[in-house]
Amino acid sequence: MLTLTENANTIAATIVAQQSTTPDAGLRIHSSGTEEEPRFAVTIASTPEPGDEVIGDEAIRVFLEQAVAEALDSKVLDATVDEQGAVSFTLLPQPV
Repeated sequence: MLTLTENANTIAATIVAQQSTTPDAGLRIHSSGTEEEPRFAVTIASTPEPGDEVIGDEAIRVFLEQAVAEALDSKVLDATVDEQGAVSFTLLPQPV
């Protein structure tokens, strides 16, 4: 299952809180590429889509499109904020 670093958890929770007033809102990760060139997009969603896998804790809920959940099963999501305030998400392998 995809896991989040402490940074990703904090940054995602902050983004969702700033952009949504819905208490059940979360970060949604969905596919935006092709099978040959997979890409993932991150959006704020008030609720999960039908079929989404929901992960997270009391601080943040993450909704994963089914194909994304499978593709990211053994990954860790990290996040950073640069000097201009832009957020970057990075996928890392899970430690063994």
